Amino acid sequence: MGVFDWIIVGGYVVISMAVGLLFSKRAGKSMSDYFLSGRSLPWWVIGCSMVATTFAADTPLAVTEYVRSEGIWRNWFWWTLAISHVLAAVVFSRLWRRANVLTDNELIELRYQGKPAAVLRAFKACYFSTLYNFIVMGWVTAAMSTVLSAFLDIPIIWAVIACMVVALFYSLLSGFWGVVVTDVIQFFVAMIGSVIFAVMAANKAGGMENLIEKLTISGQGSTLEFFPTADATPETWYSFLVFVLVMWWSSHNADGGGYIIQRMMSAKDERHARAGTLWFAIAHYVLRVWPWVVVALASMTILPTLASDRQAYPEVMSTILPAGMRGLFVAVFLAAFMSTIDTHLNWGSSYIVNDLYKRFFKPKESARHYVVVSKITSFFLMIIAGGVALTITKISAAWEFVWAMGAGVGAVLILRWFWWRINAWSELSAMGTSLLLAIGIHLHDFMTGTQTPLYIKALIVVSCSTVVWVSVTFLTRPEPRKTLQIFCERVRPPGFWPFEINSGGIGKRTLVAWLGGVALIYGAMFFVGSLVLLKHDDLWWTGALVIVGTFLTWWGLREKKSQ
Repeated sequence: MGVFDWIIVGGYVVISMAVGLLFSKRAGKSMSDYFLSGRSLPWWVIGCSMVATTFAADTPLAVTEYVRSEGIWRNWFWWTLAISHVLAAVVFSRLWRRANVLTDNELIELRYQGKPAAVLRAFKACYFSTLYNFIVMGWVTAAMSTVLSAFLDIPIIWAVIACMVVALFYSLLSGFWGVVVTDVIQFFVAMIGSVIFAVMAANKAGGMENLIEKLTISGQGSTLEFFPTADATPETWYSFLVFVLVMWWSSHNADGGGYIIQRMMSAKDERHARAGTLWFAIAHYVLRVWPWVVVALASMTILPTLASDRQAYPEVMSTILPAGMRGLFVAVFLAAFMSTIDTHLNWGSSYIVNDLYKRFFKPKESARHYVVVSKITSFFLMIIAGGVALTITKISAAWEFVWAMGAGVGAVLILRWFWWRINAWSELSAMGTSLLLAIGIHLHDFMTGTQTPLYIKALIVVSCSTVVWVSVTFLTRPEPRKTLQIFCERVRPPGFWPFEINSGGIGKRTLVAWLGGVALIYGAMFFVGSLVLLKHDDLWWTGALVIVGTFLTWWGLREKKSQ
């Protein structure tokens, strides 16, 4: 890093801090302003914010790990979530916006009643704001420290401290207003930087045609496939089938997921919530993935042997970037890092303050009091997350462990919107079983020195959790009819209820819009991938998927709009 590099990084940090200062007064008005920007955001802001938040410093590193170790197809671990994200866009975005709650946990005491509901709300607030949040912020900080240490030649611990200081100062300034505004800036900075770097990496490897030829000649041609090949091992096919058939609906993000829901609820209205979530799904899967994949493939020829695949992405940056460009790409990663960390600090503190502190301890304090407590909470969350970052060695493994912790609750989260029989005990038992099984499998692997394949973990956690929560549901009482009526009057969900309700424009054609949206996302993703990887024979079927998916999505959403 030269003087000009530092000027670029410093300039980016100053701009981000200026945005934080600009919105600091708005953030202090109320909890709604601090956590939801006063429910006033347009679709393009919340969509770009969603993409920026999910583009953390860890994502290109983890994608590179997958591509280098098993091939492009291994990204189905997260590609399969496109199915649930489109469902969230066409169905759940509208329901969440109607619910008019401050956090998704607050919905629990709207949908359920009594002590079980209060216990569930407290449990989920503690679980996601601490254990879940610490692991996520830990791996994001670990990834950023890996990038900084590659450029700055300093010990990891100092890189972690630097990341913590920047993220903490910035997030405390601005609340959710500053988070989403800087997210929009960070989205464009990170996307443009990723594309430029992908082009540079491909050129360093001799161009895409030469890169693909080198991989094929060296026996690594299967790395380029979107799906497992016919001669793949049975374990590979088991993993792929579990990813596609199980993971998207079983995840704890099945009806949106915490910070995605936070942005749905901050939208101006239902239409903006739906449009913003659709834009997120398109940008997240179609636009963002291929620059990372190109760099991962190039790294296999530029740096064929490394101590850890996690280091490949930043090591390629360090190898090929000239002076002046290094500062730009450190700023790109800093943008990705900040857009995720500030979200998790804001979102995590919303759980602690709204769902624990205000709900159970101090329910009648002033708005300013709760905002101050939120900032103090964010400070301590960041300190602990920094400690967790020092323990993470493989980012993709942390991804998979977090998924397993909530793998059995997805069906309950979906069904609670549509089926009257789901109660608080259903969610509690599903969450508890998934968490205990995930930790148990992890401890077993640690003590025996083995590694349970992810598809086996998924089948164990999902099947056992399902048996437990279904049994518990029918062994406990349903929620009172009055509670269900209040919930349905506000949210107007479709489904199976012991009384007639107005489904609020979510009808049978929603299914068509959902299936069309899924076809559109995957068709467009593989169409772009086929262009990038010179798979010209695949353009016809991917293009056909785009056309059919676009028509079905338009037809389904147009019908809903007219109702």
